[in-house]
Amino acid sequence: MNVHYNQNGIGDVLLVSVDAGTITERDYHKHGEVVKLFDRKDGRTIGYNIFNASRHFDLQGNGKLEVTEIVVDQINQFLHKSDVGDTITFDARPEFIVGHVTSKEKHPDADKLSICKVDIGDEVLQIVCGAPNVDKDQKVVVARVGAMMPSGMLIKEAELRGVPSSGMICSAKELDLPDAPKEKGILVLSDEHEIGADFFTHDK
Repeated sequence: MNVHYNQNGIGDVLLVSVDAGTITERDYHKHGEVVKLFDRKDGRTIGYNIFNASRHFDLQGNGKLEVTEIVVDQINQFLHKSDVGDTITFDARPEFIVGHVTSKEKHPDADKLSICKVDIGDEVLQIVCGAPNVDKDQKVVVARVGAMMPSGMLIKEAELRGVPSSGMICSAKELDLPDAPKEKGILVLSDEHEIGADFFTHDK
């Protein structure tokens, strides 16, 4: 889930994204000051645009906002008040989470791709990875589906050469870390990193 607000750029609109899957047929319903975006083909809710947002929320910051349980609760209250009838679920897990590669297999249809199973603590993700140095038993940084990369790229559910992939195993360069190596390859973490922990708060 991502929440954005940029009054100078797009006006007094709170942008709430709740599904990072592939969109087939985008459509919308208007409920007062809320526009609900959904995929007409399968009915999935994509997100909400809340207009005149500053009248309804105490908005601190500009651009991507921190998503907390309080923020999600406030959005839910406004959705119910606007007769949208939806409830957003708060996910406290970090977007950039420490994972453990439990298995690695060669992609059946791409020589440079590997199919990895990555344990992130309460879930095992299947991630297709093209890094030459990825291997079993590594601790890595996983950008979960819905995460916004420092480059601005949104991580979505994907299918690479016919194999589903949920998330991305990150390199130091993709994480915009200082002194990131120029060579291609994922960032391999030391054993002291805890599976399921927030990578960016580990050393804080």
